[in-house]
Amino acid sequence: MTKRTSLKLTDERQRKLERASEIVAADEHDDPPMSVVIDAALENLIEHERNLDDARGELDPETIQRFNTSVVGLRYRTSVVSKWR
Repeated sequence: MTKRTSLKLTDERQRKLERASEIVAADEHDDPPMSVVIDAALENLIEHERNLDDARGELDPETIQRFNTSVVGLRYRTSVVSKWR
């Protein structure tokens, strides 16, 4: 990953940040800072990958496939593949 000093907010990225902010907010009047929203999204991604990886030994492949996302998904029960980018 390349470190950058700025984050370009395209319309689509802004919409995603607003939706994520609604999910993270404590209530309808809470407006969490962008850093909190990004941290929550990153933690969720890491946790999702770990949960899928842990489930591989306990669940059949068809069940695990139901929990794949467009970002993280298991393929052939043997590896975690990132589809991001």
